[in-house]
Amino acid sequence: MPKTATFDPQLFSEFAQQDQALLAQALEIIAQIPDDPDYHRPKGFEVAAILMGLNVDLKTLLAAILSDPRLQQLQPVPDIKAQFGNTVATLVKDVNWLNKIAVYSLKMTDQPSQTETLRRMLLSMTHDVRAVLIKLAYRVKRLHVLTKEAHDVRHFIAQETLDIYAPIANRMGIHQLKWELEDMAFRYINPPMYRHIAHSLNDKRVEREACIENFTQLLQSNLTEHGISGKVYGRPKHIYSIWKKMQRKRVDIDGLYDLLAVRVMVDNLTNCYAALGIVHSLWQSIPREFDDYIANPKENGYQSLHTVIIDSNGNRIEVQIRTHDMHEFAERGVAAHWSYKEGGKHDAAIEKNINALRQYLQERGNEGIHSEDFRNELFNDRVYVLTPAGKLMDLVKGATPLDFAYAIHSEVGHRCRGAKVNGRIVPLTYSLQSGEQVEILTSKEGGPNHNWLDSNLGYLKTSNAIGKVKSWFKNQQQSQNIAAGKSILDKEIQRLGIKTPNLTELAQYFKQATIDKLLEAIGRSDINARQLAGFFKLHELDAEPRTNTASPKKIPNKSGISVDGLDNILTSLASCCTPVQGDEIIGYISPRKGVTVHHKNCDNIRLLSPHKQHRLVNVSWGLQKTNYAVPIVVHAFNAQNILSQVSHTLSQAKIHIANAALDTHADFSATLNLTIIVENTDQLQQVLSKLSCLPNVLDAKRNV
Repeated sequence: MPKTATFDPQLFSEFAQQDQALLAQALEIIAQIPDDPDYHRPKGFEVAAILMGLNVDLKTLLAAILSDPRLQQLQPVPDIKAQFGNTVATLVKDVNWLNKIAVYSLKMTDQPSQTETLRRMLLSMTHDVRAVLIKLAYRVKRLHVLTKEAHDVRHFIAQETLDIYAPIANRMGIHQLKWELEDMAFRYINPPMYRHIAHSLNDKRVEREACIENFTQLLQSNLTEHGISGKVYGRPKHIYSIWKKMQRKRVDIDGLYDLLAVRVMVDNLTNCYAALGIVHSLWQSIPREFDDYIANPKENGYQSLHTVIIDSNGNRIEVQIRTHDMHEFAERGVAAHWSYKEGGKHDAAIEKNINALRQYLQERGNEGIHSEDFRNELFNDRVYVLTPAGKLMDLVKGATPLDFAYAIHSEVGHRCRGAKVNGRIVPLTYSLQSGEQVEILTSKEGGPNHNWLDSNLGYLKTSNAIGKVKSWFKNQQQSQNIAAGKSILDKEIQRLGIKTPNLTELAQYFKQATIDKLLEAIGRSDINARQLAGFFKLHELDAEPRTNTASPKKIPNKSGISVDGLDNILTSLASCCTPVQGDEIIGYISPRKGVTVHHKNCDNIRLLSPHKQHRLVNVSWGLQKTNYAVPIVVHAFNAQNILSQVSHTLSQAKIHIANAALDTHADFSATLNLTIIVENTDQLQQVLSKLSCLPNVLDAKRNV
């Protein structure tokens, strides 16, 4: 046995010789680490010794030994995967990560949501849940040697244990480690109170032991007399739990009368109530202290009978009565056992994984249990990241920096213009990983970008953030929308030469309750200028459109369209839908302007009032070759050079540009609106396809 290993060889006696050889091989590696009298941290073989008491398997023991942090001092560093396999190597990697992670801060003590998030993060980022078990054993050993650390270090480690690791041990059902972690941590957090409770318990230890001994003997004999097979034994009260009860009841230890506890284990449900009857017949019970968790199980499924009796000496004794199955369920049956104590939520993945671990601790050596059963499935749909101040944020897996910004505050999200992850600038579409630190770069003013709502672009993953962006656009200042809508409407009226527009009829046409609602809808772009122009033309308002050099050029129609088979009818193309040869079309008879040709799916045709539908006529494209002005829109990732790239492509295709307007956005993306001259829909589709293939172009489409 290596000189630095203090294992008793008998500890390994239940393992096969081949397994013992692997353990010896691991210990020989650790024995190569130079002795350092100043090293007071836990050593791998010491942690393995603790785990032996938990009935763990060979791979867990090997990983515990080889997780010794001093192993990195060896040159070369041993190849654990090559010598002991991938499972052990993965466990060692996870344990080393858990031993090094530095996310916890003392202020989390007063932030229950933060401590719970950190517990979930630790569980989610380990590949094998047995690594958490090894980490708990490391923490127990760390507490054993904590007296050699500085006071602030002792306080930090102890508080972290109470906030993070003891609750994890509790939810995993490893009560042996839970009590030890809590009591040892409390010893460093509050030494005077620890000593006070310990001394009080010690002063009355002999008296308590005698009381429990007399109680258990009398109850055991009475159970036997009544033919009930059962086991009666004293259940210790732990110092930390006593202190918690003192805090809860606001009394000193002398004011607690239920420090004596006994558990009764019987074979079946009937014997539970039979045993209860015997207890109540032998001793006086306290009615208000009786709870029947068998008839009324707790939310987590826990079942047991609880009663408190007073013995002949006036001692209060808490008695729990349950079957063996109920006891097994209470100790390792469901992960929800921790929920009602720690405020967590039920989770099927947690239950499955932790139940597997609990079963594994009880059934080591069972061939039906495989290491892959312990592949960590905890919280695998979540990601845990930190703010620059160290606050943990819990997000859905695949969340982006923009989701993170909105999780911090709506205004941070609205003004987000960039992000850094671990100090490196990343795109806003970057998929965050657990453990990363995220910093949001904001502008002083501004709001969200419409592109953020495009699911294909991947800016947002969380429904909460998406809802906030939609709400921002929907709830812009009503007065601003009305003012913008009035400006748009006034410009369109001026362009068309309308003298006395009927705004009430216009509002009714677009199904708006008031003129203000109409203006607001126009300001929000729910109603566009082309739809307004279509309404005015269909309703035969009396003025001709004014010439406007900024508007799309109109191509004169020379009877390129047949109306009910006739080719000599005066026609014009509607500016609201700008039909192109190849589109399905329909005509609207205007007494002053002949027939206006619309796309069959044009909103102004679909929403035409019934008393005017008799003016619709069948029209078709004639054989005469004609040019058409068609508005298109190009969305680009970056504004730089987009106009020259699009112009060059259109020039090669021999397509004339009637006009163009470029809008750039805060995230450097761009929207390019153009009016191009084409002969038919086939030519239009070919041009749009070429533009969409440009590397900087997100999409190119007809603007209808």
